[in-house]
Amino acid sequence: MFARRTTPWPLVALFTAGYLPAYLLPTTVGRLGTSLSLTATQAGAVGSALLLSSASAGFVLASRLPRIGARTAARAGLALAALGYGTAALTTTVWLVVAGAVAGGFGSGTATTVAATRIAAERDPHRASTMGLLSVSALAGAVYLTVPHLGPAHGLPLAAIALTALAVWPLTGRLPGGTAASPAAHETTTPLPRRRSGPVLAATVLCWSMAQNSLWGVSGRIGLTQAHLGDAALGAVFAVALGAGLVGVLAAGLLGSRLGRAVPIGAGTVLIACCIALSASATSPASFATGEIAWNTLYPVVLSYLIGLAASLDPRGRWAVFVGSASSLGTAAGPLTGSVLSAEAGYRGMGLILGAGLLLVAVPMTAVALHTGGRPLLPGAVRRRGGTPAALVAATTGTPSGAVPEVGAAEQPVVEIPVDAPAAAVQRAYDTAGPRQAAATPGSGTG
Repeated sequence: MFARRTTPWPLVALFTAGYLPAYLLPTTVGRLGTSLSLTATQAGAVGSALLLSSASAGFVLASRLPRIGARTAARAGLALAALGYGTAALTTTVWLVVAGAVAGGFGSGTATTVAATRIAAERDPHRASTMGLLSVSALAGAVYLTVPHLGPAHGLPLAAIALTALAVWPLTGRLPGGTAASPAAHETTTPLPRRRSGPVLAATVLCWSMAQNSLWGVSGRIGLTQAHLGDAALGAVFAVALGAGLVGVLAAGLLGSRLGRAVPIGAGTVLIACCIALSASATSPASFATGEIAWNTLYPVVLSYLIGLAASLDPRGRWAVFVGSASSLGTAAGPLTGSVLSAEAGYRGMGLILGAGLLLVAVPMTAVALHTGGRPLLPGAVRRRGGTPAALVAATTGTPSGAVPEVGAAEQPVVEIPVDAPAAAVQRAYDTAGPRQAAATPGSGTG
């Protein structure tokens, strides 16, 4: 009998609190510019500093998290996020806003690091990350629908992030508090696996995230200045786009491992490149909304498979943290990159450059997915040559879960066992069976 799968809600909530700043980036950057009289490049730089601080948390804590403990790290990160974003929301002094945003970013990155490490240790990391993406998309959509009606202040999206961190803090009590309960039950000296696939995935995900957030960071300005949308209409487009993202994440959850990871990652990235080019060149509300909605439908689908791929590289979650931090670095560079590209080449030229870059990085990301294709999304699965993954066999035949290797375990080699050829039969070496043979005696003349 299999135990019923349960959703790790504390991890989903922690994932939501950590990812929310990136999802609210367009409105945060836009309001920083209008409310604090910053230029587009200055506002983009503040957004990049926030996300860069978030990325640095992953690199700093990746090796220290088992020693600190998930509960302690998560509570410290959420408290820092609430304090930093709350301070930035309540002041109009530019340097205090920047300092609060950077401090809050490190707190958000800490929450994301804990969530990524624990999700990698789940029996089904793809399902857990999908639920997290559903949660953060729904919450961000609600903020986009609500904030435009509350005024133009820069502090509204920052306050939403701070309040989310406070709301999630009580749920951390269900997280393990020390090394003994950590998912990394192995020695801390266990070597990092996948030394080639891991760095390639981290580098390409960095570029992939930078391309996404280069557009996302300036989408608000494209909608207002080039597509001629009002603030409320722009918020509605973003809310609908994030709602479409919910549909995409649900589709990814239902699709699961049926197509593997290579097809969703490779083909999805190619389609995203087309959507970015369409959205950046939009000159009407209809074309802008079409590009944004299509893009936001595909983006979380591919992201969920990338998270699952990173989690499958190491059961201790180290590659999940490193790849997630690399993604945050790309996210951090996005607003500034988008501002510079749009200033130099225009929005249309920026879209073409970003689309071409995505087409280039789709190749190595797909190659990594194919190279590690021996580990399907379901945990404990072992790919057989031309056969069914062992986890699928176990799910249908009732094989005990302990009989199947865990995610990240080395695949069992196929060993050929030599078998001696059977001896050729010699005439009269065998006689007939039955009572007649037993009664016969040598020389009796029978036979």
